[in-house]
Amino acid sequence: MKLRWFLVSLALLSTACRSDPLGSKVSESATRHVTILFAADLHAQLEEHDELFWRGEERIEKAGGFARLAKAIRTIREERGGAVLAIDGGDTIQGSAAAAWTEGRAVIPALNAVGFDLGIPGNWEVVYGPGTLRERAAEIRHPLVAANVRDAATGKRLFPPYLIREVGGVRIGVIGYTDPDVPVRQPPAYSEGLAYSGPEELSALIAEVRKTGAEVVLLVSHVGLARALVLTDELEGIDVHLSSDTHERTYEPIDRNGVWVVEPGAFGSFLGRLDLWVRKGEIVDRRWELIELTARRFGEDEEVKAIVERSLAPLRERLDRPVGRTEVLLARYSVLETNLDNFLADALREIAGTEIAISNGFRFGTPTGPGLIREEDLWTFYPISTPLLVGEVSGAQLLTFWEQEIENALSPDYRKRFGGWLPRPSGMTVRFEAKAPFGQRVREIRIDGEPLDPERTYTIAACLREGDAPDTLCRIRGAKNVRKLEIDAHEALRRFLARKKSISPTLEGRVVAEDLPPILRSQI
Repeated sequence: MKLRWFLVSLALLSTACRSDPLGSKVSESATRHVTILFAADLHAQLEEHDELFWRGEERIEKAGGFARLAKAIRTIREERGGAVLAIDGGDTIQGSAAAAWTEGRAVIPALNAVGFDLGIPGNWEVVYGPGTLRERAAEIRHPLVAANVRDAATGKRLFPPYLIREVGGVRIGVIGYTDPDVPVRQPPAYSEGLAYSGPEELSALIAEVRKTGAEVVLLVSHVGLARALVLTDELEGIDVHLSSDTHERTYEPIDRNGVWVVEPGAFGSFLGRLDLWVRKGEIVDRRWELIELTARRFGEDEEVKAIVERSLAPLRERLDRPVGRTEVLLARYSVLETNLDNFLADALREIAGTEIAISNGFRFGTPTGPGLIREEDLWTFYPISTPLLVGEVSGAQLLTFWEQEIENALSPDYRKRFGGWLPRPSGMTVRFEAKAPFGQRVREIRIDGEPLDPERTYTIAACLREGDAPDTLCRIRGAKNVRKLEIDAHEALRRFLARKKSISPTLEGRVVAEDLPPILRSQI
């Protein structure tokens, strides 16, 4: 009987008090303070880089890099006495030349030294194939969580759906959810052998996490801010939704019926800080700050900087090889048109010898120039290297293509948002009304200055998407006489730059929304 009462008393004591990371006891009736640090979409940007900031006055500053991110995380850990949970939102091991040339391996040593406690896989983590994804995940020291990625043959999850962590005396449940559209959004060959499901399991998982005694439930998703808002509205039981994928900079949290939704920018240029105060199992206060990781504000962790330098040393000569020059800053931070993409699309069209070229609406990378364009920069412009395709499409097909792409990027129904920003054309201009109904948005398309003829056939160049049907060209199905060139997009850029010597691309009104600003920084 005495043993029974001793065990009961011990159980009551364990639920009334929890240990903080420093070993002291924290009463649940007391107010406990925990800090969540959140970075996402690092895209393998190992070193500091130029970053464009537009809050307040537009400016360029040195920012980011894994060493600076590590310094910021460690500084805040020390400030908070260790009561910190650091989370990575995915798209981490892809997006740079060093990552591409080593299938992500060059990123791992520095990533392991940054100080993350857990992370989720993004839509680009599959770029090297499922086998390599498993290898890199095993090399990453912190655990990855994702409820909706499975082995297609066995149905077994690749990662646990959630993790429970006790930090600062607060029991925190973290549920991971990545983009279910990966097999369609990315070249299909990348994810062959994997199966992705939608959000249908999340409600049950939230309830399961609550049953473990979690006082705070975080949903970490990689579906983009617009779709994260819709998902938040559809779920009950989460406290904060940490969103990633669209590189949105949420300086102020978005409140959806009491649940905060935040996204922390990209490229290691930002770190989100969420402070929560918890008493008796409930959040009683909360604060959010999007920290700009500029060289003015944070130094670099010397240990992590040395790790980065060692990882890049065997690649340095190739990374720094000059391929051209730009007289202007090349940047890509606009949904509609960018001077960088005008240059890219022009290069594809000239080298392919077609009437039109389409460059994909990538969101990354960081600004380049003015000055030398290096081999490394080509991978910032195009994070994957696949052969160029040329083919023939009708004017009617082009009209259908643009209606769908506008819907993908700007649909008022956030559930229909899909992929990146709008495609980037050369030899073509498009005027549309974003707020018009689907199928009625395009007001005018011109090819080489002439109105689009729905009956005419046009030649077009774009990049191959591995796994697409043979008659698919930049998501345009039913293209005719499609053939693969012997060169890829990077070689097209090298040849274009070699002929031009120096470039100065500008905004030309190639894609204009009559009811939106010409420079649109956000899809929200």
